[in-house]
Amino acid sequence: MVKYLLKLAKFSTYIRIATFIALGCLLLSYLCPFIHPANFWILPFFGLAYPVIILFVLLFLIYWVILKSRMVIVILITIAIGGKLHFRTLSLPIGLSNKEDSIPSLKITSYNVRLFDLYEWGEDGKYVNRNAIFNYLQNQESDVFCFQEFYHQDKPTKFPTRDTLKLLLNTPFCHERYSHKLNGRQNFGIAMLSKYPIITKGDIMFEDPENVDNNYCIFSDIVKDKDTFRIYNVHLQSIKFKKDDYTVFSKHQQLPQKKKSTIQLLLEKLKIAYPKRSEQAKKVVEHMNNSPYPVIICGDFNDTPLSYTYNKFASTYTDAFRNSSSGLGITYAGKVPAGRIDYIFHSKDLNSSNFTIQKEVYSDHRAINCEVWKKTE
Repeated sequence: MVKYLLKLAKFSTYIRIATFIALGCLLLSYLCPFIHPANFWILPFFGLAYPVIILFVLLFLIYWVILKSRMVIVILITIAIGGKLHFRTLSLPIGLSNKEDSIPSLKITSYNVRLFDLYEWGEDGKYVNRNAIFNYLQNQESDVFCFQEFYHQDKPTKFPTRDTLKLLLNTPFCHERYSHKLNGRQNFGIAMLSKYPIITKGDIMFEDPENVDNNYCIFSDIVKDKDTFRIYNVHLQSIKFKKDDYTVFSKHQQLPQKKKSTIQLLLEKLKIAYPKRSEQAKKVVEHMNNSPYPVIICGDFNDTPLSYTYNKFASTYTDAFRNSSSGLGITYAGKVPAGRIDYIFHSKDLNSSNFTIQKEVYSDHRAINCEVWKKTE
């Protein structure tokens, strides 16, 4: 009996230490939205790992509840310190916005299409996922479509995208930004297609003059009936994983002996991407704040809800997902457990409803859709 009690006490000591480590990590994750990654480069990793951290904290909570320990109070206080930050990741179906059918709205679709599977990422051939994406988009009946990682080849081409979509979606008005490759007359970037007239087009230039990562932000002033909206389409700094990098996240594939160096390489890529993304977000928000019209911004932010990038937008604008949907809202469908990294935000004088996330997987992102309209006085 004595040996059993000693073993139990030793086990509880290990659990107590693990609990304090998890609580420390949770507290660090709370700081992520407020501290620039350039000032504390390792901090964003705690925000990225928040879902795993909070899961462990809840498991430890259950353990200490069973033992009727005072550690329960410590854990509950630490969770409470996070306050509303927890609801950035998990949206609850409480007080969600709904729209009456009689209120006119603008329906937005945002989609990182991963070049329409140009390089045959799909197992069934080059055109299968592209055509599936076309069919999905046609069924949305949106007014404005914002695409990231968009691919367009100048005519003649056997892989048409932009012109085909303009016809299928009845979106004659277009704004796009590309990097152009003379070899193959190929264009890689972002595009916005609209059913309604675009009266102004513009770009927000990021610091990288050559833009080797193809990260852009464009905006269009779109007029529907008597209302004008400024819509931004953004693709913020990518991490730029290569296929070999994904072996770290594979359950079945054996890692080579260079496992340590591979992980170090991934950390270095993340370390570079976080500060760049934060600066890009600051630049975009500054531009949005000077808009003469109500603002809608959507796109691939490449960052989680507990990040400095997300906070730059959420501190001024409304997250349409949290305003009109519930759950985790996972939008990334690739191998990296990134969660929700695609967003639609809008001005406080606008409202949103019917936020939906694509169920099918034709890209490494899921499309997001919602309706936006002006609030009535």
